[in-house]
Amino acid sequence: MTRHTDVVVVGGGQAGLAAGYHLRRHRLDFVILDAEAAPGGAWQHMWDSLHLFSPAQYSSLPGRLMPAQPGETYPDTGHVVNYLADYEKRYDLPIQHGTRVDAVRRDTDRLLVEADSGTWRARAVISATGTWSRPFLPAVPGRSVFTGRQLHTVNYRSPADFAGQRVLVVGGGNSGAQIAADLALDGQVEVTWVTQRPPRFLPDDIDGRALFDVATARRRALEAGRSDTGGVASLGDIVAVPPVRAARDAGLLTAQPMFTQLTATAVRWADGSTREADAVIWCTGFRPALAHLAPLNLRGARGHIPTDGTRALGEPRLHLLGYGDWTGPASATLIGVGRPARDAAREIAALM
Repeated sequence: MTRHTDVVVVGGGQAGLAAGYHLRRHRLDFVILDAEAAPGGAWQHMWDSLHLFSPAQYSSLPGRLMPAQPGETYPDTGHVVNYLADYEKRYDLPIQHGTRVDAVRRDTDRLLVEADSGTWRARAVISATGTWSRPFLPAVPGRSVFTGRQLHTVNYRSPADFAGQRVLVVGGGNSGAQIAADLALDGQVEVTWVTQRPPRFLPDDIDGRALFDVATARRRALEAGRSDTGGVASLGDIVAVPPVRAARDAGLLTAQPMFTQLTATAVRWADGSTREADAVIWCTGFRPALAHLAPLNLRGARGHIPTDGTRALGEPRLHLLGYGDWTGPASATLIGVGRPARDAAREIAALM
């Protein structure tokens, strides 16, 4: 069965919800197709101890402030999931959970969105699938011969899964630092933290509020034709959230350089030194989940689709939202996705 609508939003996480909010304000007919069985997007799959970088009031989607979590300055993921679920209900967003989109194709004056529940013909599509479903694993020599456990950030839950084990955490970003700190502070795990370059901690007083201000200042500078300020990347790579500070200050978070090879039971560095390991946790980032857009043949350098703001240059009926700075400054954050979502909805309304 083929159904018709003005806009199909692919993905019902934070970016999809922000898009829905603004599409409704333009009184457009739309549907949100989400592969997740329940509300909350990727937040429902995060590790147990994860908290936001920012207080609740600085972590909100358009139209509704996130309420504070009692007893917590920085809300945990359960609080975020509850907020997103409430947001769906509050704005009565037309979300179909448990619906996987397989392909988006051109069809004369419409785009065809092929899902496992049927096909939609739409005048525009917003892709908001994020990156969580596409974890990246580097091609390190020996990775296929290592007999211990290997997992990615997406699979990590808590230190209890590694009690009494020797664990290597690979990655110098926020996930790597936070998971290494989580394991080290537990005291039951022997942790080695490995990074490609020396870790760069942001100043301890920097949290998501300041990061959003820095990203906004960069966007305004670029829009005004001034020189690039460097944005958040100019400050460092790791937000020193309380557990990271605690582990760092206790001497539990000292990074080792990247090893050159995995063996059956250990890792080996360039100088020939080795370390036995029972598990390796790859905190090595993600790639945008864009397989459903392959029929449009829009991919450019680094797997990205070239855009002007959120609009795909090769297909003006397609907008991409929430994948990172290339689809809007800070667009992969709760507070940052509101502005590009508003811009996308406005452009689509004009197209209609």
